[in-house]
Amino acid sequence: MDTRPAATHWLDDPRNVKRLWRGFLVVLALTVLAGLVVPMHPHFAIEALFGFSAWFGFLACAAMIVVAKGLALLLKRPDSYYERRDD
Repeated sequence: MDTRPAATHWLDDPRNVKRLWRGFLVVLALTVLAGLVVPMHPHFAIEALFGFSAWFGFLACAAMIVVAKGLALLLKRPDSYYERRDD
């Protein structure tokens, strides 16, 4: 019988997950702030707004989640869908 402890993944440590979130937020902030330095060439007037890509991406993601939840309610099957019928 093997008594060695199971190997843990580096993402199992909550400190590493917190570091990842902070790193992602820093990268997001730097990306949005880069809009102040990099010249933009918007095709539409709304694209010229500061941080447009960030909030547009967030709203598109939120809309996809809402649509997916709606589809799940429409397409879901009962828990016993794949159970064998012994009639």
